[in-house]
Amino acid sequence: MNSKRVHLLVEGLVQGVYFRQGMMEIAEQNNVLGWVRNLPDSNVEAILEGSDSNVDAVVEWARFGSAGAVVKELKIIEENYVGEFSNFEIHY
Repeated sequence: MNSKRVHLLVEGLVQGVYFRQGMMEIAEQNNVLGWVRNLPDSNVEAILEGSDSNVDAVVEWARFGSAGAVVKELKIIEENYVGEFSNFEIHY
């Protein structure tokens, strides 16, 4: 099983719409580790690590996000897998 790490920048209406909580839930369901946080510019940033298919499932969810979200752009930056996380967290 191959592992991967991606850095996401999610632009659009993604704050105040349950986006971070939804991402944490889908990440936990897929055994993906890392974190998600709001940015001062009203966008969301996340780092995801896990198996290729599990990370891809969370990335696919992030294309649309939670029910109230409007994702205008999803930037996906592939990085070298580090294996530094033991869970998935919301950073405040």
